[in-house]
Amino acid sequence: MEEDHNQPLLSTFYDAHNPNAIDQNNSIIEKKPCSVTADHTFYNTSIIGFPREFYIELKKLWSLAGPFIFASVCLYGLGCFTQIFAGHLGTIQLAAISVENSVIADFGYSILAGTAGALDTLCGQAYGAKQYDMLGIYMQKSWFILTSATLGNLSLFIFATPVLKFLGQTATISTEAGRFALWMIPQQFAYALMIPTTKFLQAQRKVKEMALIAAVALSLHAFLGWFLILKIGWGLPGAALMLNSSWWFVAVAQFLYIISGSCGQTWPGFSWKALTNLSGFLKLSVLSALMQCLSTWNGMAVTLLSGYLKNAEVSVAALSICFNILGIATTVGTGFSAAVSVRVSNELGSGRSRAAKFAVMVVGIFSTLFGLLFALVLFLQRKHYPAIFSDDEQVKQLVEELTPLLGTHITFSCIPANGVAAGAGWQNFVAYMNIGCYFLIGAPLGIVLCFKFDLGLKGLWYGLLLGSCLQILGILLVVCLANWKKEAYAARKRLEQMGGKTLPQDDEET
Repeated sequence: MEEDHNQPLLSTFYDAHNPNAIDQNNSIIEKKPCSVTADHTFYNTSIIGFPREFYIELKKLWSLAGPFIFASVCLYGLGCFTQIFAGHLGTIQLAAISVENSVIADFGYSILAGTAGALDTLCGQAYGAKQYDMLGIYMQKSWFILTSATLGNLSLFIFATPVLKFLGQTATISTEAGRFALWMIPQQFAYALMIPTTKFLQAQRKVKEMALIAAVALSLHAFLGWFLILKIGWGLPGAALMLNSSWWFVAVAQFLYIISGSCGQTWPGFSWKALTNLSGFLKLSVLSALMQCLSTWNGMAVTLLSGYLKNAEVSVAALSICFNILGIATTVGTGFSAAVSVRVSNELGSGRSRAAKFAVMVVGIFSTLFGLLFALVLFLQRKHYPAIFSDDEQVKQLVEELTPLLGTHITFSCIPANGVAAGAGWQNFVAYMNIGCYFLIGAPLGIVLCFKFDLGLKGLWYGLLLGSCLQILGILLVVCLANWKKEAYAARKRLEQMGGKTLPQDDEET
């Protein structure tokens, strides 16, 4: 192994599908300054070679992010299609489904998805370290914890009606949404099975299979909506049945794919080992939940507070439009967050610290440019795009005024800082940072600007934006200051503590 001063800090290329590529191209390698580690990682030290390596890494990221984005859009479409069909039932029914999905179901989902975030770290790093059997063990641990969390969440669904009344919803909408929430309890158990299987497949880069299952689920969902709601007129029970059926289809399809033998050594079968050392796994799961939930709940808090403004109808409508635009833009960011989480965790698990850092740099540059471009287009079309969502002049005017804040928020939100943190196992640090940025700085400032200085919805968004920016900048600072060799070593130690095998230290780390 050559000394570090003969190797670039970031420039790194590794062909996972053809580890003998270096030997096959000796004539090319001899013409370029390079170094090769014991694990066949190729380091191109020439400036000319950097764009090629950047392109190769970007292709790797897109190969993960593309199918994941497609799958996310399909699964997001399950809720959209349900609301489209519910629009034919009546205003009250549409409002009931919207409120249940955005408040009750999303709250439960955020807890489950956040808790499963431990798998982003452990499954990805175990796969990189070639401890394949541990992926199945970790997934079973997560099933147990998420099922327990779902049982704990049931009270929210059972008492959804009084909860919604307390939050300011009308009695009629609260009653209908409460009934719908009871029918949607099976969906939460589908989440408890599906989310860990998604993380399991994602860690070993089986994202195309996930995309195919999601596409079939969306097609099935559209048929069920037509048949249950439009054809036989089952109303809200039909809407609940179509949602439950579609989510359970995804969960069962992914589970059957895993146990069919398609995942090789990563599925060792059901094991009692999954019930050992749960305390350490639970701690990482709770920290992962805090990391994700605090961010989600921050947006929910802004939505609820907007209902207390003077012209609440206009404010809520404008905020809904802005959040929809933000959601569309950050779909790409979410895909790259998942992709960089896999890349970072895989590379740290295998001891390739430079490859992990290079992946972070590539995704950071691309996602920032994408966010800036999206924000620029939005700003240039600020007088036109609000008309797509509303005919109300007050709503359109408010959305136009919020566009500069929205564009800035999009630019920062597209940076997949949370994905890097999950891949590296920094949940503890990010959880505390989220508390400080969102609820000690951002939220109080937003409330003061909104109600004390009478800035209305813009004041709330200033607080939301400040909290998000501080959180992302804080993670980026840690990324820049991190010793990635130590992070690779920490990944190995973490796997040992979670029941994995003790592995020798890689040459790259020595």
